[in-house]
Amino acid sequence: MRILLRGDSGFAREALMAWCEANRVDYRFGLARNDRLVEAIRTELAEAAVESMTTGKPARRFRDFSWSTLDSWSCDRRVIGKAEWTGGEANPRFVLTSLKGTEVGARHLYEVVYCARGEMENRIKECQLDLFADRTSAATMRANQLRLWFASMAYVLLCALRRIGLAHTQFAQATCGTIRLKLLKIGALVRISVRRVKIAMASAHPWQYEFGLAHAMLTKSAS
Repeated sequence: MRILLRGDSGFAREALMAWCEANRVDYRFGLARNDRLVEAIRTELAEAAVESMTTGKPARRFRDFSWSTLDSWSCDRRVIGKAEWTGGEANPRFVLTSLKGTEVGARHLYEVVYCARGEMENRIKECQLDLFADRTSAATMRANQLRLWFASMAYVLLCALRRIGLAHTQFAQATCGTIRLKLLKIGALVRISVRRVKIAMASAHPWQYEFGLAHAMLTKSAS
């Protein structure tokens, strides 16, 4: 089994990287920016600046090079430099990796492999902030564990709603918070009889088409 570690610049430490290299574990870490690193991509930054000023849009270049700190690293390591010019100013970023250039190119490694870490963190924040998975203030471990379990189940259900019921709507890429506020947290008149439960929603509800389509898609999927 091949293991790849992915983390921010706080993990780019000699002890961890040396252990990974000695134990056949690959890594992709962010690398804190400094003057030496920025100087290494100075040409690429200038090219990105010219393109950005010409097109009026953000521009980026990538440089793949070997680099080492002055005293804390034991050897040179592969660094990917992103030379980006956006909003009228430079935005350089750097990634450190043990992967070889023959395995993955600089742009793909940065934009697809490394930046997926941010998307993963967005999903964690979505569960914490939108579904209140950060509420672990109960007195016992079991109670807090149950709270997190319910939040996780809610996240799974909302992801299924987004994937199946809202696939062809403007909410196909919406966050759990947006779905909760616009489709679920709405006022309705509920009538309960012996045989059925009737829910009467306001005819002026702005997202009634999406609500109805989601209901139809979920019903079709269940059948």
